[in-house]
Amino acid sequence: MAQLTLVTGGVRSGKSRFAEQLAVAQAPVTYLATAQAGDAEMAQRIARHQERRAAQATIWQTIEEPWEVVPQLIVHGAAGCVLVECLTLWLTNLLVGLPTKPGLDDDGIRARVTALGKAAQEVSGRVIVVSNETGCGIMPPNALARRFGDLLGEANQILATAAAEVYWCVSGIPLRIK
Repeated sequence: MAQLTLVTGGVRSGKSRFAEQLAVAQAPVTYLATAQAGDAEMAQRIARHQERRAAQATIWQTIEEPWEVVPQLIVHGAAGCVLVECLTLWLTNLLVGLPTKPGLDDDGIRARVTALGKAAQEVSGRVIVVSNETGCGIMPPNALARRFGDLLGEANQILATAAAEVYWCVSGIPLRIK
């Protein structure tokens, strides 16, 4: 059985770098990217992540998949490590939809996250999932933002329960909390 690790933290907390360090120790790594470059700033963020991996290009295989994360995990989780970057953006895609797919209702999203946790436990390779922790801020002022925060909080709890290890990154310092 695989070892599922959840790495969470706020924006620019160091969670992605830490997750990449963990993943490299289990090379080869399939980097399962869920982000889409909807604007120039997001494209720059994606490029920075790609640049960090460029020095070790032979270790990394990148699969860009904004929707069907679980089937990709099953296909690529047989050996080495799968790094899912990130749960937050995948959940956003499931919530608001893609140009070719409508968003899901809350039960549909929870089912997808539960399936991710189950698949991560069943594949033979290591699985690392990166996610934002949004529960430390203020209550959002609109319904969609509150729905997103609630769903991401639930998703993090689902994966933390399934995970063998959970890290919370703060100011570039990873703290093992499970």
